Amino acid sequence: MADLNAMMAWTFTQEIDVPDSVNDLLIAGEKAQIAYKTIRDTAVVTNKRIIISDKQGITGKKVEVYTIPFKSITMYSSENGGTFDMNTELELWTTAGKFKLNLNKKVDIRKLDKVIAEAIL
Repeated sequence: MADLNAMMAWTFTQEIDVPDSVNDLLIAGEKAQIAYKTIRDTAVVTNKRIIISDKQGITGKKVEVYTIPFKSITMYSSENGGTFDMNTELELWTTAGKFKLNLNKKVDIRKLDKVIAEAIL
């Protein structure tokens, strides 16, 4: 099994407009709901999955795209930041394993929590 903790080492720094480029990845009936900026990457949450683009190399022209289908999530937890915490956390248990995403304290974790809940429940 892949080391998901090493693979999924992203911090969502801020909410952004959904990039037009994600439209090429969407299937029939899939709608982008919310998007987040990471240091060099973008994460888009749709009504069916989480799509994370990972730019690689010095120029960032090589892009690897990760897809986490909501149907693979068996359980999840979200944790808002405390007084001294720099990040909030989203932990997903999937059929492939468990991994954690960090969100900047400024990102509304409860908004993301609701989008995920509406998709998997």
